[in-house]
Amino acid sequence: MRSPILSQSQDAEQRVLLHGVDWQQYEGLLRVLGDNFPTLRMSYLEGTLEIMTNSPEHEDLKKMVGMLVEAYLQETRTRFHAGGSTTFRKAAKQRGLEPDECYCLGTKKDFPDLAIEIVITSGLVDKLNIYRGLGVAEVWQWQAGAFSIYCLRSSGYERVETSELLPTLDLTMLVSYVKPEAQFDAVMAFRDAIRQ
Repeated sequence: MRSPILSQSQDAEQRVLLHGVDWQQYEGLLRVLGDNFPTLRMSYLEGTLEIMTNSPEHEDLKKMVGMLVEAYLQETRTRFHAGGSTTFRKAAKQRGLEPDECYCLGTKKDFPDLAIEIVITSGLVDKLNIYRGLGVAEVWQWQAGAFSIYCLRSSGYERVETSELLPTLDLTMLVSYVKPEAQFDAVMAFRDAIRQ
């Protein structure tokens, strides 16, 4: 392994990037660290491993967005299976990660249909490339108070304006309810707005 690249920010997110990590080493780290350090996130892409700790701001936003998405799915009677931050990996593609939130629409599948990523600080590994190798249909990135929506095509991810998996979801309205400081009230108000 080459020397790690460290990235630290004042908001308490910390990242380390390791090169030359083989698949067996990655899986070993998942076994050792996964259960013992639930706030660690590992993103693996063809021998490069990023290990990240999440800040309180990151966790608040992740939970807030997840609660709103689940409220929308429940209110619209859209069947789903929530996967949270489950580790997804595919040895043949040399890719693995834990999304911030993820969902299978309809029934549970091996890989989610929708993954949500909260971006507070820039990552050191290309997560869209990882998701592409896992075949995740849609990735939402929340950054600086807005969503960027990416839909998987044969050539890679294409940025789009609205969700193709949830075409009736008003993303502008959803964004207006992302208020981590008032989680309960924001979710209840969002539910009321959906019903109108």
